[in-house]
Amino acid sequence: MSKIRDAFKNGKAFIPFITCGDPDLVTTAEAVREAARNGADLIELGIPFSDPTAEGPVIQGANIRALRGGVNTDMIFSFVCGLRQDVTIPMVFMTYANVVFSYGAEKFISTCAEIGIDGLILPDIPYEEKDEFLPICRKYGVDLISLIAPTSANRVSMIAKEAEGFIYLVSSLGVTGVRNEINTDLQSIVKIIRENTDVPCAIGFGISTPEQAKMMTDIADGAIVGSAVVKLLEQYGKDAPKYIGEFVKSMKDAVK
Repeated sequence: MSKIRDAFKNGKAFIPFITCGDPDLVTTAEAVREAARNGADLIELGIPFSDPTAEGPVIQGANIRALRGGVNTDMIFSFVCGLRQDVTIPMVFMTYANVVFSYGAEKFISTCAEIGIDGLILPDIPYEEKDEFLPICRKYGVDLISLIAPTSANRVSMIAKEAEGFIYLVSSLGVTGVRNEINTDLQSIVKIIRENTDVPCAIGFGISTPEQAKMMTDIADGAIVGSAVVKLLEQYGKDAPKYIGEFVKSMKDAVK
């Protein structure tokens, strides 16, 4: 069993997402450390991919910048080994099935376990196709994180019953990105999730302010923020870690 539940043991969790290698891995490492120092409970690390179908323009841009900088999966594995010298909170990879397939699923997932990655999020793998990866994830103790979307409808209970680590509840239709307001009836989805599992549930997509994060954690067990963090990297480049630390602290304070 992974350490992911530890992220939720002290109340509501704040989970930032950071794309590895944007603008470079040294900056990513500092951003992760600042996030951890300032209250992040779990960190999602994005492995860049050339066709990130779930992402809006902000995270797409980060993927392009990272790939242009020459970042690859082996470099990211080495980078995580370095982080694990001092970063103890749970960390998960978010990437796409092609990245895992092209590396070799067993080799990829076994390496995740070796370097201290606790879970894997693959947004382009539907529930019905998760068995391509789930047995290997279980073999090596890496949680395969399930996503539930507003369109999951009668599949919510089915997905929740088999969920591991935490459930990633997508707040609204479309791709990642900042939204002014989130109008999905998330309470009713969370109610179904809680009737079927005790696995924690965190809401992501569109959250960018402390007020939104608080609203989401009033409903669920955690809030996930990606685009707002990646925007700071785009804006400040190598100087971004300091601003990311301040942002994470404001969000964590809001969800406590």
